[in-house]
Amino acid sequence: MEGEVISVNKKPSAITGSGRKLKDNAADWHNLMLRWEKLNEEGFTIASKIINTRRSSIDTEGSTRDLVFENSALREECEKLEGVVDKMAAIVAKMERLMASQRGLVDLEEFQFGPQGRKVPLFHSWSTKDFVSSCDILLQSFSSELRLKRVILREAAHSTDGDLGLVYLSCWLHQPLVPAQARLALEAILLETGHRHLPA
Repeated sequence: MEGEVISVNKKPSAITGSGRKLKDNAADWHNLMLRWEKLNEEGFTIASKIINTRRSSIDTEGSTRDLVFENSALREECEKLEGVVDKMAAIVAKMERLMASQRGLVDLEEFQFGPQGRKVPLFHSWSTKDFVSSCDILLQSFSSELRLKRVILREAAHSTDGDLGLVYLSCWLHQPLVPAQARLALEAILLETGHRHLPA
């Protein structure tokens, strides 16, 4: 996934109605995923500080003053990480709204054209249901990853096992619940809607 933000209002287009909505939604999905990636990097930096502070407090028998300072620093970093997770939750909520909008388009087409929906694709080859299926992969992936982030947020500052702390960090960084399939689904959506073009 490239780091370029896609504008939903770059220039006037002949696309209207459902096609315009799907194209705008595709740009929104892309931009939400870019924001998520930035938050993931920010959260990893904060989680690293939490794990390292926790490990140093276990490794060294410091004075009461040192422990109070470390606990204060730990609490501050945990609050920052909670802020990151809250922003990630807001992104997933926006993804849910995009899905509701896209399901609404399917319902509208079934009302207009019958159970099979639109006969002619709005773009290259996908039906509106194909967009919903691909975007559902994204929503399910990021919803699952958000649940994992919440577990890490809850557990990271309490872990007394250094190795477990490293597992938490690895899970945060590598996002095992956002598979390559999700990123491929986004690229396919962007190609189908014309935001991306195959090289000549």
